[in-house]
Amino acid sequence: MRILPAAAAVIALLLGLAAHAQENPQSTPVYREGVHYTELAEPVAVEVPNKIEVTEVFWYGCGHCFQFEPRVLKWKEDLPEDVNFVQIPAIWSRPMEAHARAYYTAAQLGILDQVHQAVYNALHIDRNPLNNPEAVAALFADFGADEAKAVEVFNSSQVTALLREADAKARGYQITGTPQLVVNGRYRIEASQQVPQSEMFNVVDFLVERVRAEK
Repeated sequence: MRILPAAAAVIALLLGLAAHAQENPQSTPVYREGVHYTELAEPVAVEVPNKIEVTEVFWYGCGHCFQFEPRVLKWKEDLPEDVNFVQIPAIWSRPMEAHARAYYTAAQLGILDQVHQAVYNALHIDRNPLNNPEAVAALFADFGADEAKAVEVFNSSQVTALLREADAKARGYQITGTPQLVVNGRYRIEASQQVPQSEMFNVVDFLVERVRAEK
């Protein structure tokens, strides 16, 4: 059978694509703006300008955030040197403010890494609402904190200032729920039918690569 030159070229191209697909069965997915993430019209400034910032906006009282935390810890294990991971507590109710104060109190006391999961556990497993400084201080005492000092820091002007800054950033990100992720103050990712929790950090990695290429 005689094959015309044009047909031969098409066949060669198809064979080449098939071979490439066999060699690369798991090609990098392409995520789309408006479907898998939202690009903010006005980006929010990052904390470390020479790094790519990835921010998690969370609430300790959020069941989805509690379930999401293992994924956060897993992703952070291989954090690239040019990426800065930041967490911001969401604040739009009185209980959320108390939990945000707990977060920044722990940070000010230098025990955040030790108590972060413990706060989640207290709320979702022990059913401790942690809705006042004394309850938070009692929990932190289990990790070596002085209770009186913890109450003082919880109510301090420094923590109040950090809350205002966090709230301003969350508003800039146009956060409407938790958990949500923001890449470099520019791209927001939220769980949806198109992006389940298990896929959120894949979208983050995709966008980090985009920002890295732009730099």
